[in-house]
Amino acid sequence: MAGHSAWKNIKHRKAAVDAKRGKIWSKLARAIIVAVKAGGPDPKFNSTLRLAIDAAKASNMPRDTIEKAMKKGGGESDEQFEPINYEGYAPGGVAVIVEALVANAQKTAPQVRAIFDKNGGNLGVTGAVSFAFQHRGQLLVPASATTEERLFDAVLGAGADDVIGGEEGWQVLCAPADLSKVRDALETAGISFEGAELTYIPASTVELDPETASRVAKLVAALEEHDDVQKVHVNADLPEA
Repeated sequence: MAGHSAWKNIKHRKAAVDAKRGKIWSKLARAIIVAVKAGGPDPKFNSTLRLAIDAAKASNMPRDTIEKAMKKGGGESDEQFEPINYEGYAPGGVAVIVEALVANAQKTAPQVRAIFDKNGGNLGVTGAVSFAFQHRGQLLVPASATTEERLFDAVLGAGADDVIGGEEGWQVLCAPADLSKVRDALETAGISFEGAELTYIPASTVELDPETASRVAKLVAALEEHDDVQKVHVNADLPEA
């Protein structure tokens, strides 16, 4: 359970997302609506909703805004959103997975394609790049929160199958279905963590020169600006700026 820690890259990406708080709140509300419609309004029995609420709280979304989104999901709104992943390539052959919640796929798909085209990328078909990623549960544990031995004792029995360490902390990975159990194990052990989410982890990363990395970052930023896009995953480390 060793390897290069993605902590720093993940933290900078999260900071960039937090900087767009107004837009991100509307996206988080949409995720809550979809989760309630799919699995009911009780986060104790709806792990997807629990993650969506946690993400909303982490972005400092007001409680009444969260509750309003839950009510919409419970029937106070006729909004219908469909989860869709778009796959393609960025400059430099970088693989891209775009997670979206879409009300009108016939409208969103050409818009996403246009963003790829405008920024030197190519939108592919379903399955075009997903083989280059693993769908995983992920939690970030700061180095100040615990010791390595204590962390391993807490998470391995709960279903974690990889703990990647670095100076800043640990990246705990597990199967998507085990994320709630691993999270509960950390809480029971009194170990603080920064976020619990489902994500796509690249099997390997592409090395980029600064100019290409900047072009990829520009494409990612343009995709993240789209109202329907929830997350963008790439198999490359992008510049902190």
